[in-house]
Amino acid sequence: GISWNKSVDCCSWDEVTCDNVTGNVIGLYLAYHPIHGTLYSNNSLHLPKLQVLDMSMCNLTKLPYFLNSLESLTNLSLSYNKISGEIPRWFWGISKHTLKLLDLSNNFLEGGIHRLHWKRLLFINLQENSLQGPLPIPSPSTRYFYASDNNFTSEIPSSICQLSSLQELDLSYNNLSGIVPACFGNITNLDFLDLGSNKLQGPLPIPSPSTRYFYTSDNNFTGEIPSSICQLSSLQELDLSCHNLSGIVPACFGNLTNLDFLDLGSNKLQGPLPIPSPSTRYFDTSYNNFTGEIPSSICQLSSLQELVLSWNNLLGTVPACFGNLTNLNFLYLDSNKLQGPLPILSPSTSRFSAISNGFTGEIPSSICQLSSLQELVLSWNNLSATVPTCFGNLTNLDFLDLGSNKLQGPLPILSPSTSTFSARSNGFTGEIPSSICQLSSLLILDLSNNSLLGNIPPCFGNITYLEDLYLSNNKLQGPLPRSLVKWANLSTLSLGHNGFNDIFPHWLKAPQLDHLDLQSNKFHGRINLTAFELSFPALRYLLISNNNFIGWWPTKVFSNTSLQVIDLSNNKFGGPIPLLSPVTMYYSIANNVITGRIPSLICNATNIEIIDLSDNSLIGSLPWCLTNFSTVLSVLNLGMNHLEGTIPQTISLIHRLTTLDLSRNRFEGTLPRSLVNCTNLEILDLSINQMKDTFPAWLGKLAELKVLILRSNNLKGPLNIPKGDLIFTKLRILDLSNNNFYGPLPANLIMNLEGMKNTEYGRYGPSYMTQDSHSFGRSYENTVTVMMKGRETKLVKILTIFTTIDLSQNFFQGDIPEVFGHLRYLIGLNLSHNHLTSSIPLTLGNLTNLEWLDLSSNMLSGRIPRALGDLTYLGYLNLSKNQLTGQIPQDKQLSTFLNDSFSGNPSLCGTPLSKACLGDAQPPPPSSSSTLDHKRHESWFKQKIVWIGYASGIVIGISIAYITIETGWPKWFARGVRMLERSAVQWMEKPKRRVIKFHGQ
Repeated sequence: GISWNKSVDCCSWDEVTCDNVTGNVIGLYLAYHPIHGTLYSNNSLHLPKLQVLDMSMCNLTKLPYFLNSLESLTNLSLSYNKISGEIPRWFWGISKHTLKLLDLSNNFLEGGIHRLHWKRLLFINLQENSLQGPLPIPSPSTRYFYASDNNFTSEIPSSICQLSSLQELDLSYNNLSGIVPACFGNITNLDFLDLGSNKLQGPLPIPSPSTRYFYTSDNNFTGEIPSSICQLSSLQELDLSCHNLSGIVPACFGNLTNLDFLDLGSNKLQGPLPIPSPSTRYFDTSYNNFTGEIPSSICQLSSLQELVLSWNNLLGTVPACFGNLTNLNFLYLDSNKLQGPLPILSPSTSRFSAISNGFTGEIPSSICQLSSLQELVLSWNNLSATVPTCFGNLTNLDFLDLGSNKLQGPLPILSPSTSTFSARSNGFTGEIPSSICQLSSLLILDLSNNSLLGNIPPCFGNITYLEDLYLSNNKLQGPLPRSLVKWANLSTLSLGHNGFNDIFPHWLKAPQLDHLDLQSNKFHGRINLTAFELSFPALRYLLISNNNFIGWWPTKVFSNTSLQVIDLSNNKFGGPIPLLSPVTMYYSIANNVITGRIPSLICNATNIEIIDLSDNSLIGSLPWCLTNFSTVLSVLNLGMNHLEGTIPQTISLIHRLTTLDLSRNRFEGTLPRSLVNCTNLEILDLSINQMKDTFPAWLGKLAELKVLILRSNNLKGPLNIPKGDLIFTKLRILDLSNNNFYGPLPANLIMNLEGMKNTEYGRYGPSYMTQDSHSFGRSYENTVTVMMKGRETKLVKILTIFTTIDLSQNFFQGDIPEVFGHLRYLIGLNLSHNHLTSSIPLTLGNLTNLEWLDLSSNMLSGRIPRALGDLTYLGYLNLSKNQLTGQIPQDKQLSTFLNDSFSGNPSLCGTPLSKACLGDAQPPPPSSSSTLDHKRHESWFKQKIVWIGYASGIVIGISIAYITIETGWPKWFARGVRMLERSAVQWMEKPKRRVIKFHGQ
């Protein structure tokens, strides 16, 4: 720093400039020099004549008051200090007639600026403070005005257009709003204009033709890009990103011959891809709606260095001429509809990303000629075959993502320079090669969702810098190599869904481990809890479900940890419920042997979003403190325990609750009417309890309710639904079976079930009913138990297209309402064991997605509608124990069912029943042994067809349920099986025609 001394002539200092004639100090340059002591005036230092004062980076905390005495200042810089608070009024009067340059940037100044009095001001910099209020307007003489990174509000005043000398204006990163004055085009000397990151709106402003740099990003400009922008012939950089601009980009952009930088990203632009002038080096059109193919004329942009076309609707193949763009460094084509082979790129390319397209074929070996390649991202395509062996020659490759393709064969050998490698979700086979251990720079390795087998190579411990390892969903096995203890930097270890057989890896000693996933393996034994706490002090995610762990968790083992997600489900843990930390958000101990009561201390976890304590041996009542979760809890699953008492009315205070499962307990009393306040509730399962109440029609007001299961309680009375009320409109699963309901089936309730009239497909097909949390990045998969095709089935995942109604084992009377036929996406209908009368409505033939229908044990009469034969997905039919009459139709699907589907109807006749129908033509007696043999062959063949039909319906149906339950393949569920069933029906019809032809009939 500078030490001020009265006995020394300061004109000799490097930081001081003096007038050669008068000796007065006219320049003081103290930047980067903290000042010590006190400033004085003496015979050699006459500060009143000071013209230039630079005190930037001097650690000043307030504006020096001595500035008030300086009348000749022309340049004042106080930037990069720690000056805070409002600017005092006296400051605006300093050097009123002389000041030309004022720099107060990068401080902590607050408050408003009412008026700038300096009439000779040329340069003013206020950026990076906390100034607020209306934007101040300097004198017309100002050439450079910087006010970015403040909190200026209101509109840009039109008086700014009076700054006729203005050359550079930066108003970015404020809270300016309204429409930009049209007079901006009159500031004829303007060269640089930045309006980015405000709240401006209206049409896009057009500055004067002199402008070379124009930035507007992150506002709310609307409308089309005016063609008048092409009159800015000097334009070099143009940023129009992050608005709501729409329409087609003017074709005249190609006439801006000086344009170097063009960013149109994140708008609503559409039409064909615009092509700027050949001078352009940076071109970004991402996050728009551009369509059509990439024109080959883009290859005329010979100066192009960075091209970003991601997140549009571009289609077709990439022009082959891309390889001629010899200056291209970065190419991003993500999330389009491009297809065909991967493009051939220029050797200059260092980064290429083509995520989520439709590229097919092999990865060309020519990609290995890109010697500058540092980043290659090809995930979410349809690439196939093996990876070129030459990948190891890409000596600069740092980031490689081949995930979510159809690649196969062994894992590729890579360059030691690679720090990130993802091959997830492919078909790679074989063992993990030990050559991976030579990737000494590797930080992230993701080989999940493949068919890799064998053990983890012991040399993995040599990858000492590894931070994240994902090996889940493979066929790996054996114990974990103890060499992994060298992984001091490990943050994520994901080994779930393999065949690892080992004890809990407390020996890892990973102080930075954040995420541990050992789910669905063969880990076993007790967990050394002392070693657990010492080895993983930073652990936030503990996922060890579906193993063979045993033992007790001490009550307070989690209470002082940083664990946010704890999943111990499907093991053999016993003892009382372990208490939670206040930071815990996800907690599942389902399907263990946990005993005792639910402690009230569990309610200390005030940030918890998901609690699953189901399938244990818990006793007692619900703790009243559950209302502590009123703002965060979304899932509460206490099903399959021994809980008792009543459901408290205060449960409705849990406002965000989406899933409430209290099934298979001993709860009694009435349903709490306060549940109607749980407006986010989607799934309510109170089945198999001892509830006594009437039908809760008031639950229909819950607009998001999709699953309502009240099976096996003591509910009674008619299903009274007020006419005109639109209720239960999103319901997809309704189970009221095994209660004491009576009266007619309510047609108005059935008509309201809009969720069973429409499908609910996601972007990539059917999805599941899950509760997603952005807080901790983990989904909770809801489960329910329903009757499917005569069997009680647990769905561990619920497809959003799954729809069923079960009203069986009640005392319903009267007709089956014809409006059931409107539920065209209904998959299962069970009305058995009631007192329903009249005939089966013909409208049931409209239920073209129906897979099971059970109307047994009623008093239905009349004939079986032939329309049921058109239900090609129907795999289970039970019409037994009714009063149906006439011949069983042998049409299509109806011909596939066996005797059990129709038995117990005394007046029913025809195949497959043994009772023949009156008037049936009897075949002539056999005339020869060959005819008799053929008769036996025909009978055997018909019986075989029947058995095949029945088996196809039952087996395929149960397979659908099982595979959907166990593996969750929605596309196979929705498409493949149904195609298989159609093929089975067609195949069964063909042999019948052959039999008829054989008899000559």
